Amino acid sequence: MTFPDLDGLEHRLGYAFRDQKLLRQALAHRSWCSEFPGNASNERLEFLGDAVLGWTIADLVYRRHAELPEGKLTDLRKAVVNAGALASVAQELELGPEVLLGKGEAAAGGARKPSILSDALEAVFGAVYLDGGGEPARQLITRLLTSRLDEAVTRLGGLDHKTTLQELSAEHFGAPPHYQLVADGPDHAKRFEATVFITGTRWGAGEGRSKKQAEQAAAREACLRLREAYPGA
Repeated sequence: MTFPDLDGLEHRLGYAFRDQKLLRQALAHRSWCSEFPGNASNERLEFLGDAVLGWTIADLVYRRHAELPEGKLTDLRKAVVNAGALASVAQELELGPEVLLGKGEAAAGGARKPSILSDALEAVFGAVYLDGGGEPARQLITRLLTSRLDEAVTRLGGLDHKTTLQELSAEHFGAPPHYQLVADGPDHAKRFEATVFITGTRWGAGEGRSKKQAEQAAAREACLRLREAYPGA
C-alpha cells in the first residue's frame, strides 16, 4: 500500500514528527480502515487530542483574560472548541485532501465535512502530544487558535482592546494610537501583523487572520504595557 507524502503537511503544521506513523494514523478515518483491515483509525487519537485541546484552550483563556467571569470564559472556550471552528482551521491547513477515506465516504465529499475535518485535527493534536509531549502540542494549538480566541472575545462582547487603548492613549498622551499593518501569505491563508505606536513609540504588536484581529491583538498587548507603565490605568 502506497501512502501520500506527509512532509508538506508537517511543514504547514510547523512540526516534524519523529514517528510519522502517528500522523498517518491521525488521518485514517474509520471508513478507510474498514476497507483496509488491520489499520487503526484516528478515533483514539481524536479522544486524546480533544482532551489536550480542551486543557490548552482553558489555560489560554484563563491566563489571557483575567478580567472575564467564569461564564464568559466558558463561552469563549466554546467559541473555538467546536466542529465548525476546528474544521475552518483544518481547511486552512489543507487537511482534507490528506485524510484517508473509504471510497463511499470520499465520493460523498467526506474531505469537506466539518465533522471529519474537526475530528482529524483533534487526532493530529493527539498525535503531536504522543510524539513530542505536551509542550509541542500546546504550542501548535496556541499558534493555530489564539487569533480566533481574540476574535471571539470581541464577537462575544467581552472586550474591545482598540477602544480601551484609544481611551488610555488620550488620557496619558493626549494623542491617538497609530497602527501599521503588514500582510503575508497566499490569499486563501493570508496573515496580518499589526504594530501600534503612540507618539512614535511602539507599544504593542499582534497577528491575526484579518486586519481587525491583528489590530485587536496589538492593542491588547499595548494596553497591558500601558497598565504596567502607569499603574492604576
